[in-house]
Amino acid sequence: MSISVQQLSKVYGEQHAVDHITFDVPAGQIVGFLGPNGAGKSTTMKMLTCFIPPTSGKASVCGFDSMEQPLQVKRRVGYLPEHNPLYPDMYIKEYLEFAARMHAMKNFGPRVDEMIDVTGLGPERKKKIGQLSKGYRQRVGLAQAMLHDPEVLILDEPTSGLDPNQLLEIRKLIKTLGEQKTVILSTHIMQEVQALCDRIIIINKGRIVADDSVSGLQAQSSGGTIVKVSFKESPSKERFLEIPGVAEVKRIDDHQFLIQYLGKGDIRELLFQFAVTHQLTLLNLQLEQQNLEDVFRQLTN
Repeated sequence: MSISVQQLSKVYGEQHAVDHITFDVPAGQIVGFLGPNGAGKSTTMKMLTCFIPPTSGKASVCGFDSMEQPLQVKRRVGYLPEHNPLYPDMYIKEYLEFAARMHAMKNFGPRVDEMIDVTGLGPERKKKIGQLSKGYRQRVGLAQAMLHDPEVLILDEPTSGLDPNQLLEIRKLIKTLGEQKTVILSTHIMQEVQALCDRIIIINKGRIVADDSVSGLQAQSSGGTIVKVSFKESPSKERFLEIPGVAEVKRIDDHQFLIQYLGKGDIRELLFQFAVTHQLTLLNLQLEQQNLEDVFRQLTN
């Protein structure tokens, strides 16, 4: 297990920033760590990376305890914090070489050049960091996080400030990295979560309120299942209310309907039986998944 968190808590005075959270992340998984501002995301990430100690509980990375073996943990973690701390008076390559020395890397020249190319910093490599746009500064932070080839990447808002083209490039890079490494990323961009993540953990007021895949979260939401169905005939929409679990029916046109289903069975099977019973010709049946933003709001309000 790459990351194991057991009853982890962080308390500031009377405020429980993180309140007894537990989760495990296996190797090779990209996990979206979501939550509203102040929910405890960054605090959890800082405890995982040994920047701050927990009040109670335990966290381990690649089998090493974050409290008892912090140096071993730091060797295996690449961290991009929300507020990317850089040295504006240093040149890009100079800064990455400095970071390589901090990691006690040997013969790091080729690796520095590789990270500059991988993160698309090549056109700006002769500039000082203070001359870079916010998007390119994020790339420098990503290059620093990946420089020592860590087994685990912890990225707090990694695409903040990037333009649409840069977004696509960095998402592709994170997706590729996720094939070989464990990645935990925090973001408020739901499209990013759907494009990148194998799994989502949602934290609210210091506690985990959901832990599932994107499709699993959408299916578990209180809005139930939404189905778009069409028939050759034009049945009365009241007929659909005969199906146990159907909460609402909206007519799109004479032949198409949107059906909200709150039952536990498979609505597709029930609609097929409905069509047979009423001698209807079923032309189309399509599940309409809930918007991830709606699910997020339901879980964090």
